[in-house]
Amino acid sequence: MAAPSSRWVRRGLIATALAFLGAFLFVPLAFVFVEALRKGADVAWRAIADPDALAAIRLTLLAAAIAVPLNLAFGVAAAWAIAKFRFPGRSVLTTLIDLPFSVSPVIAGLIYVLLFAARGWFGPALDSVGMQIIFAVPGIVLATIFVTFPFVARELIPVMQEQGREEEEAAISLGASGWQTFFRVTLPNVKWALIYGVLLCNARAMGEFGAVSVVSGHIRGQTVTMPLQVEILYNDYNLVGAFAVASLLAGLAILTLAVKTLLEWHYGAELAAGRRE
Repeated sequence: MAAPSSRWVRRGLIATALAFLGAFLFVPLAFVFVEALRKGADVAWRAIADPDALAAIRLTLLAAAIAVPLNLAFGVAAAWAIAKFRFPGRSVLTTLIDLPFSVSPVIAGLIYVLLFAARGWFGPALDSVGMQIIFAVPGIVLATIFVTFPFVARELIPVMQEQGREEEEAAISLGASGWQTFFRVTLPNVKWALIYGVLLCNARAMGEFGAVSVVSGHIRGQTVTMPLQVEILYNDYNLVGAFAVASLLAGLAILTLAVKTLLEWHYGAELAAGRRE
């Protein structure tokens, strides 16, 4: 039986955590939806249905649709190599995966500008073949890929390391090829971590602001994503429109969180069923 003092400490810590979440998460999130609907749902809907807002939504989904599968392929390959093999440069690869976590997204966007802008290192060569990276969709996709590529790998590496190599070695000793071992042994064992990483990567891709802001040029209807559209509407004093688009973006984030929670619940139920067997 816990002592009364320990119960009060536990309750105090829980109350402090809930107060912090309420002040810095729930209240601001609720404020976004309240402000979006302040003048009615029809006004908020018109702001979302505006051609520039629709273009921003399409561009955001396009960037995520390109960045997430590429980061999925890279993350699986990198995690498999780091967790299952020993090779020269392994620690360097691990460090490079963490690089976007330590480099400001604005700096990352600036690097792309220095590389691919008209006066950048590769700008003249790209102009000669009629290809534009900066202030165009390719630059936005590149910036999104950079800021999101650690998420899948970082979810998979600890899981693969914890599982070890025994099952893979057993499959190979029984005659399975490398690809058969990967698809039938390795991948099923990490499927939930893989799904978590993809969800986090997608949420980050849709919400990225700093790097995309640098490389986009803020061309309305062409290179503006949803976070940039919120900024433009807010700077134009269209507060209802800004909060309406922000509420849509927040809704997508909440949906991602709900899917992640559902998967965690399903995974926990699956583990419990496995232990009962």
